[in-house]
Parts: sequence; structure tokens; C-alpha cells
Amino acid sequence: MKLSRTLFKSAPIALLVNFLLVYAAYEICRFAFIFENWGVFKASFTLPRLTDILHGGLYFDTSAILYTNALYALLILLPLPFKENRIYQKVAKWYFVVINSFAISLNLSDCVYYQFTGRRTTCTFFAEFSNENNLGSILGIEVLRHWYLFLLGFAIFYAFWKCYITPKSEKGLHAKELLVHTVCLALFIPLCIGGMRGGFTKAVRPITISNANQYADHPYEAAAVLNTPFSFIRTTGKATFVVPDYYSPRELDAFYSPVHIPRGDSLKRKNVVVLIVESFGREYIGGFNKDLEGGKYKGYTPFVDSLMQHSMTFRYSFCNGRKSIDGMPSVLSSIPMFVEPFFLTPSSMNDISGLAGELTKTGYYSAFFHGAENGSMGFEAFARKTGFKDYFGRTEFNKDKRFNGDADFDGTWAIWDEPFMQFYALKMTEFKQPFVSAIFTASSHHPFVIPEKYKDKYPEEGLPIHKCIRYTDNALRQFFNTAKQQPWFENTIFVLTSDHTNESDHDYYKTDLGLFCSPIVFYDPSGQLPIGEQDAIAQQIDIMPTMLNYMGYSSSYVAFGIDLFNTPADKTWAVNYNNGIYQYIKGTYMLQFDGTNTKAVYNFRTDSLLQNNLKGKCPQQAEMEREIKAIIQSYMVRMTHNELVYSPTK
Repeated sequence: MKLSRTLFKSAPIALLVNFLLVYAAYEICRFAFIFENWGVFKASFTLPRLTDILHGGLYFDTSAILYTNALYALLILLPLPFKENRIYQKVAKWYFVVINSFAISLNLSDCVYYQFTGRRTTCTFFAEFSNENNLGSILGIEVLRHWYLFLLGFAIFYAFWKCYITPKSEKGLHAKELLVHTVCLALFIPLCIGGMRGGFTKAVRPITISNANQYADHPYEAAAVLNTPFSFIRTTGKATFVVPDYYSPRELDAFYSPVHIPRGDSLKRKNVVVLIVESFGREYIGGFNKDLEGGKYKGYTPFVDSLMQHSMTFRYSFCNGRKSIDGMPSVLSSIPMFVEPFFLTPSSMNDISGLAGELTKTGYYSAFFHGAENGSMGFEAFARKTGFKDYFGRTEFNKDKRFNGDADFDGTWAIWDEPFMQFYALKMTEFKQPFVSAIFTASSHHPFVIPEKYKDKYPEEGLPIHKCIRYTDNALRQFFNTAKQQPWFENTIFVLTSDHTNESDHDYYKTDLGLFCSPIVFYDPSGQLPIGEQDAIAQQIDIMPTMLNYMGYSSSYVAFGIDLFNTPADKTWAVNYNNGIYQYIKGTYMLQFDGTNTKAVYNFRTDSLLQNNLKGKCPQQAEMEREIKAIIQSYMVRMTHNELVYSPTK
């Protein structure tokens, strides 16, 4: 009995037992992740799928655990005679508990944050929120809302402390034990390297986030395979954009080119107003869901429903990212989100243009509006870089004596939508025409609150965001009521879209494709645009080329999207990126491509829940593979070679 107890507390065995404790904690977090996001997983969740997720998860957990605990293992296995010192062992224990508690905190936090991003959090998270000072209050709110995850985390931290095995020798470390430690350390080093890399064979490169798709049928399953510490580690200091060698330059241009060469020769000189509405997914808009719930679904946007009756809309319209910082480049500069948010990468230092930058070349005035603190989310910097002459934020709103200043601040993010959109409408009357302007709203955002005076009018219903959608829809109504009275209104084309989607309570909008369903609405009060729903595919990156061509813009420019007004419906397409998978939508099919191989093909029009994988059975698969490869390669080339602005010499 004494021998077994001594063996159990020997350094190698204690290290192994402590590592198993961490593995168990990671698996508990994985189950917590699945259950917290059960609405996404339930459609395809089976025991074989769970087995694959757990099997794949071991590789990524091993990598993360070894990266974070390599120093701890070194402390335990180093053949040093003074390791029996109580202080030395206390330091080792504290390191073990603190580093692994932090890793578990990241995993449990992503159980909640995933609902808003659709992917595991990476190192760009800190850059994304570097200018925000409200994260403390948001974190506090989420701890209260998800108290059970907080308690789970506390239980795991307690288990780390109480169940930790402290190595101990009955008679101190002697030559034999030092030799054993030396041998164990020599064995551990190559095992550690192999575990960090994800394997030992020459064919295995260090595993990355995209490798999770090997064990997943859907991108959301890949998120369960991964863990957040691994995602942080693998994206820290890594090159975001890597150019694949699918095609030669000549072949690439033959398949796809983002260079637009307009044939316009007479500029319309109409004003362009772009409304990017926070989290305003298609799911919430009744006019886009006439068949939902047996035709009984009304949605939460009566005003936008009425606006659609006088607008051009698209049956299948999508956003190109899942975060606010993805929406702005997509909508205003026709740059989709691939791999990481564009302006959190080094490529954001490239020369960039956009809808405002191109139109200002022809004499347009331009301005961007965002009701948050100036500098928030990096929007002001990006707006100025892409050609907006002026920026109007919370600071400018507070200076306007017509409004109530910070009395209209929501307490977390920005000025409430209703007063800020009134400010927007009236400021545009002061602009010289023609102008191009854009607003990024904020109220339909976590933590999902509305002004006190509207709490009885828009009570809690369904999901927490629904009352916010109703409030913002009414703010849009008030905006257009004011805009109609302004002299610039009739000479303006309005574009309404969202930055991304948000919470869902319908299965269709929880699928890999449904997570990207955003509205795209073109409204021209003069009646010069066709009215009605188009049987075409539209995406945010189409807005810039569509507007420039509609205006009769005559200079060449770079935009990754297409002109929706002059492209046949069967030639329209959309693309987005989700957990290492590129999704390419064209015709009746959606192809999922991991950068090397096609993972799945679905007929998204007839198989709305994406349950029937047609890989190898779809006649368009080869053509779609060629096209998505060309889009990816062209994107990566232009990102890495600073070719986002048209140059006739390149």
C-alpha cells in the first residue's frame, strides 16, 4: 500500500494524473459548448457525430494542453535534487492551476460568444475591442445571465486545486529517481512536439483551425471539435493570408477577376444612402419569410415590410461575415471576410478604396455616421481610409443642440437608434449634393436593451433581441418620415442591409447557410428601379459595384462582388467563410470547400436544412470548385500584394 502511494506521487505519475484532470476539464467544456448552443447542433446531432467530434477534439485538446502546460511539465520532470522544496512545488501547483483555469475560462466564455460569431474566438478578439471601454459591464451582464457556466467554471477551478497531485518522494530525490526523471523528460520532449503539431508523420504539418473540418460534417461541428486556447495560439503571430497555387496568373484571370471596367459615360449624380443596421437578419423580417410557420409568421419589422413593397429585394441575400467589423468592409468596400476580419490583419494597411472613395473622385461629398464613441470598433479609421471625408459619431451628436446629447446614450455602446438616425437625416440636409453617406446603427445589439419609454410598447417576446428589432424598425420608420421632408430625398437611392445576423429561433436560420441570411434592399423614391423580389442571389459585397454601375461611374475599380442590376439571376453568387470552410452559393447549390477539398454540396433551395450531402452527385460541383478556388486565390493575391485599388500596370 505504501509502495503504491509512493508510486502514485512520483513525478511522472503525478504529471500524468494532473494532465488527465485537464483533459477531463476540456471535455466538460466541450459538452457545455454543445448544450449551450443546442439549437444549432440538434438538427444533425447523433452518437456517431458526437464520437467524431470527441475523437477529433483529442488532437486539438492535446495541442492546447501541451502548449499551455509545457513549462509546468518541465518544472515537474527536470532532474533537480532540490525539487522536493515546498516553495518549488507550490510555484508549480500555482502555475498549473492558474494557466489551466484561464484556458477553461476561455472555453466557457466561447460557449456564449459563439452565438454571436458562429466560430471560435481567435487572437484578433483583442484588436477588435481594443477601443472599447464597456467590456467590463458586458462581462458582468453575461455572468449573471449564464450563472450556471460561471458555477461550472468555479467547480473546475476548485477541482484543479483540490485534486492536484503534488509529486513527493519519501526519502528525497536520489540518483535513481533523478535518472528516471531524466529519461521521462527525454521521452516527453518528442511526445510534446508531436502533440503540439497534431501528429508525428512527415505528412503532418502543425494542425490549424481548418483541420477541425476533418472530423466535422458542418462548420458548426468544427467549432465543437476545436477549443478556444488552441484557436488563440494558432492565430497568434501567424500570417493571415496565404496565396494558394491553384492557377497560373493567366488561368486565374480567365476564371475570375475582381477588376470592374464600367462602360458608363453619364453620371446620374444621385445621392446614395447606405443603412447598415446592427444584427438585422432576414429572419426577423416578415416580408422575407412569407412561408415561415405555415404562412402565419409576421416577423418584427412592420415598417421594413412596408418599405419592401416599394423596393427591389432578393430572395436569397447574404452577409459576408458574422461580426460588425466584417460588415463594414463587405458593404462599403466589397471586401468579404476570409480567415480573419480584414481590418484586423496587416493587409488593412494596403491601399483601399470603396463606394465613398470612388464617388468622391467625381465630386461627391461623403460622410459616415456611427453613434458610438469616436474610434469605436476602428470604424472611424476605416471610414476615412476608404474615402469618407467626414465622420459623425457620439462626439458630434453631443455637440448638436437640437438633441439631448448623452441623455440618449444607451449606457453600453452608442446613442439610441431613434435620436441618432434623426440626427443623420437632418445632417444630410446640410450636405452639398450629390453625396454618399452611410450609417451603422447600434441599438439591436447585445445586451439587448431598449429605451425606458418603449419598454411597455415593445415588451419581451421570443428572443431577447426581438424587442430591439421592433425598436430599430420603428427608428427606421421615423428616419424615413423625416427624410421624406428633406430636399434631397427624391434624388436619393437607399440601400438597407445588416452587418450580420444574430440570435435565431427557426431551424432554417441556424444552418451553415442560415447564419449568413441578411437583407439587401434597394429603395429609390423616384421609382426608377424595378420593384419586387428578384429570384437571384445577392451579398453585401455586391452593393458597391451595383451602386457604382447604377450611377454610371466610368473608372475601373476593384470589388470582389458583382453588379446585381446587370447580371442574370443564374450568374449571381455569394461567398462566405465559416470555421475554416468557404461556402460558395450559386444557382441552386451551396458548395463547402476547405481550401483543398470539397466537403459537401447541398441544394439549398429544396434542402433548406442542408441534410442531404450531394458531394460527387452534383453536376455543377467541378465548375463551382474551379470558381471558388479562383475567388480565394485572387483574394489572397490582392491582399498580400497590395492590389485592392485598380492600377492599369498590375
